[in-house]
Amino acid sequence: MNIIETPIPDVKLLEPKVFGDERGFFMETFRDNWFREHIADRTFVQENHSKSSKNVLQGFVEFERLCLNDFSGNL
Repeated sequence: MNIIETPIPDVKLLEPKVFGDERGFFMETFRDNWFREHIADRTFVQENHSKSSKNVLQGFVEFERLCLNDFSGNL
């Protein structure tokens, strides 16, 4: 995450790092411990943003793990 200073005191722009390829992209738009360390002591969680190209499924491993745990291995 890049911190960009502005002419307004205490106002900063946060520019996320984007990781992408021909399938789409992923970026972490917020993470609590990073925000607390670099910006302000506030309570947030984490937020991510991604976009997939047509016919691309991302995050299926996590989905599959949840299904296997929740449904006794039957998909």
